[in-house]
Amino acid sequence: LETMSFAEDPNSRARAPQPRTQLRVGVATEGSSLFLGETPDSVGFDSDGHFVHNKTKTACSQRYAADVVTVVLNLEQSSPNANTISLFKNGQRASPPQPLPENLKGKALFPIVTFKNVSILYNFGPSSLASLPFKCHTVAEALTSDAIRLPEPKGVHGEAIFPVCLPDEGTFDWLDMFLEKNPSYVELSDRAILQWAEKSGLTRPTGFNVRSSNDKPEMGFGIMHLDDHSIRRVLQSVAPLQGRNYVVMEVKSNLLKHDRKELVSKWASTSLKKKAVVMMKSPPAAFKKRTQELTLKQKQEAAKLKHQVKLAEDKRRRLMEKKAKELEKQQAKMARRAEKEKAMLAKKVELEKMRADAILSGLELTEEQTKEQDSQDQQILEAMMADSGSEDVVEEVPEEEPVEEEPPAVELTEEEMQRTFRKPQVPDLTSYALNTSFMKFSIPEHDEGFDEISFDWADEASSQQFLKEWKQQLKTTTRIEDIQPGKWFNTKWKDWQKTLLSWHAKANSYKALIAKQAQEKQARDAKRAALAAAKEKEANEKKAADASEGEKKAEAKTEGTLKEEVKEEVKEEIKEEEVKEEEDLQNEENEECGIDPAEFEDLDVFGVDDPMDIGKGQPLFSAFGFEDWTMMSLRFELHLLCHSFRKDVDDPDRIGIHAEHLAFYYNKYYKKTLNHKFYGVETIGELLDLLRDTVYINKKTQVVEAQLPEDLESSGIFIMLTEEARRDRVAKVDLGDESARLRLSQPNVAGAGIAGVVPPAPSVVRPPLALTLNASLSGMANPARPLASTAVNLAAMLAGARPGYPAAAATAPGVASAWTPTPGAGYRPPVRPAQPWTPTPGSAWRPQIAWRG
Repeated sequence: LETMSFAEDPNSRARAPQPRTQLRVGVATEGSSLFLGETPDSVGFDSDGHFVHNKTKTACSQRYAADVVTVVLNLEQSSPNANTISLFKNGQRASPPQPLPENLKGKALFPIVTFKNVSILYNFGPSSLASLPFKCHTVAEALTSDAIRLPEPKGVHGEAIFPVCLPDEGTFDWLDMFLEKNPSYVELSDRAILQWAEKSGLTRPTGFNVRSSNDKPEMGFGIMHLDDHSIRRVLQSVAPLQGRNYVVMEVKSNLLKHDRKELVSKWASTSLKKKAVVMMKSPPAAFKKRTQELTLKQKQEAAKLKHQVKLAEDKRRRLMEKKAKELEKQQAKMARRAEKEKAMLAKKVELEKMRADAILSGLELTEEQTKEQDSQDQQILEAMMADSGSEDVVEEVPEEEPVEEEPPAVELTEEEMQRTFRKPQVPDLTSYALNTSFMKFSIPEHDEGFDEISFDWADEASSQQFLKEWKQQLKTTTRIEDIQPGKWFNTKWKDWQKTLLSWHAKANSYKALIAKQAQEKQARDAKRAALAAAKEKEANEKKAADASEGEKKAEAKTEGTLKEEVKEEVKEEIKEEEVKEEEDLQNEENEECGIDPAEFEDLDVFGVDDPMDIGKGQPLFSAFGFEDWTMMSLRFELHLLCHSFRKDVDDPDRIGIHAEHLAFYYNKYYKKTLNHKFYGVETIGELLDLLRDTVYINKKTQVVEAQLPEDLESSGIFIMLTEEARRDRVAKVDLGDESARLRLSQPNVAGAGIAGVVPPAPSVVRPPLALTLNASLSGMANPARPLASTAVNLAAMLAGARPGYPAAAATAPGVASAWTPTPGAGYRPPVRPAQPWTPTPGSAWRPQIAWRG
């Protein structure tokens, strides 16, 4: 039968081809699984021609579809085919007799049929639907002494058990043990549906072992009614109507009071007994023994898999070595053959040459000589070929195949022996489901609709206390998925952003002022040099004119004396101007901002009253680079995060953020990623070690704790901490400790979603423009033109750097600028002058720039 509802996706079959029909017929013991051939207590034949037993299929029979099939069980001890089972198709033998498994011999066997998408008619006799080539009894004709008749059930009976277990603490191990001891119970869970689908022959693209959790595994069959859990709802509606025993395994729902009430309400209209079984704290010794057995089996399977991988790798290596040797032999063989062919060719050429010489000398070979020569040629060729063929034969030495070794036997360690529960390969609940629900876990109560509540591992009081302690411990190791930043955090965060912006503006203005002063100083030096050169040239010209018109006594003076007098007169004339220039220079230098570098290095960082002005307008962060600004921002962010988290959770049991979940909460609060590798470290612990003056990890609880109180008089403490860390880092690097150097990955665009990254204030200013201008203008005509005014105007233009960007440095000949801000504009791509600047006498500097982008 082929059926499909109109709501089913017609393309699902194309995505995941599934077997349409299934039919298995055979025998099984009392209480066996309804899936024939999936357990050791059933055996039979499927419609594809396989003999099935204990999940093993063996091709042995003909296929059957719209046929009459007969299963013959031969238990006659005198028969040559005793204790066998055979399949007949339309009265003819379809398979040879198959021996019964040893565990089925001597037991009462019942007929069993497992089917899907087929319509069947079963017949127990007394007459047969298809005559067999021999006579045998039907089930209905069996003698009372040879058969066992089970009593018919009287009325509706059974119970529904609701296990209440903590996730990953023996939940499904207990269920498997219970089902082994009580085969009459049927498991109702998503895991059971997944197993049902596997036994029904359905295929799953990811396989049946890949799942996110045991409690709610994703289906992923490409079949709508399976993937949307419609089959689960159907089973929950139909199961209460059947008089059977069930185990309703819902790990999460059985721990939540609201969900328990909803589950029990579906069984309220039945006569089945509704029983809650609580298993918490310490399991019995039998369970611990089973846990150790499963742990050892799991460990042995892992060792076996590792051993098989090693054997496969060794085999692959041997094959590669064998191929390499064969290739080497083949190459040597080809080389020998080439040498012999070359020798044969040389011999043949020599013979032909002898013949040619004989012909040229006029000597004709007689017929006998020709035959003799041909015979000699043939002998040589045959000998060479025989010799060549003999060398082609290489004696092969058979390689010994390595003996297949058994995988090494493993044993449990002392730690594994002490474990109460084994660590499952697949968790019972996903981390999200556990984190969002464990605070609501509770123990069942009678007002929820249960007929009975039993405590198998510990009494009610002990179970309640254990659940409380379990939740308390889980609070420090799990994260709050739905946490949201509170009002206190938002206020503090906005205040910090404003403060940080003002600090950057101060840093930019201070560095721009430093650049301006440097440019003005260079301009003054250029002006003095040009003025001195002009005065010296003018004095030399004047002395030369006076010497030509003076008396002849001037000729008696030596050339050296004349030069000395000229120089002395020039020096006297410009001395007054130099004195005046020096006085102006000294006054301007006295007005320069910033304290002496030596005084800055000796400054007590934590003794500063105002970090924005430590003297002459210099801020404490004047030496900060990109890495310092980044680390200072991260200091404040983690400090604020630690205090905000405790305020927002408002739970005294949650003492702080576990180090494992720091990146998660950082993303929740700041909407950006905390990637420790960006800071050049391998772990979160190493990153926090760089900030140990602000935050640290409590070794006992592994919780991140803040060093500073939540209410600070000023945020300047973060400047002081960062400056102190910078000085300590620089000192260590100067002493040769390269490990102290920060290795941050500087992004292309500042602050692009990276933790702690802010638009950096520049730590290095480009060379002043006047340096390049002076080098180009020193040899210009008309040098008396005021160069200082040009440099000052350029410096004034360059000083208008925008907050958050490095101080501007214009592009002069030979200098490329990476930042080109203009009034009212943002960041522009790097530009270069489209044409070289060609200064002309009497013209102002106007670079010809072509803007791109």
